[in-house]
Amino acid sequence: MTQTDIHAESNRIIGLYVAKQEAIAKAAAEKKSVKEPTAKFSKTACKKIYNEAYAAGIKAGNEVGVPKFVVGEPTTPLGGNIDYSKPTYILDGLCGFAWVDIFPARGSFVTFLKSQGIGDKNYNSGYGIWIKEFGQSVDRKYAFAQAFAEVLQKYGIRAYAGSRLD
Repeated sequence: MTQTDIHAESNRIIGLYVAKQEAIAKAAAEKKSVKEPTAKFSKTACKKIYNEAYAAGIKAGNEVGVPKFVVGEPTTPLGGNIDYSKPTYILDGLCGFAWVDIFPARGSFVTFLKSQGIGDKNYNSGYGIWIKEFGQSVDRKYAFAQAFAEVLQKYGIRAYAGSRLD
């Protein structure tokens, strides 16, 4: 590779990096430019919305189909059969986390959540509620988060569900 080729490749990589940084900055600016809905909620209305969202989340988490995993000790080393005389567990799907992000991290509903000790400010400028229900089942937690976010969206609150495996 000649010096000119190295210089051209270096410029190409720098250009890609600059384009990526510009895209990130543009996305951040768009996120910050979104205003809170014009609707202001009373504390009573906020409580009603939260309770409705929570109930929808519980219902969705209970109804979602979750694969079952049997975990136990094999009867022989590297064996495929489980020795049921030893402790055996039936896991409720994969292990993970889920949350609801609310944007922006202000407004009457977020103020209500803060007053109740629910959620906290996210690293990404939103307000986050971690789903604590349903143990470690990522499927159930994510179903809860999706249903919760849908109820908030129904009331004009910008909310999104997120999850990740542990």
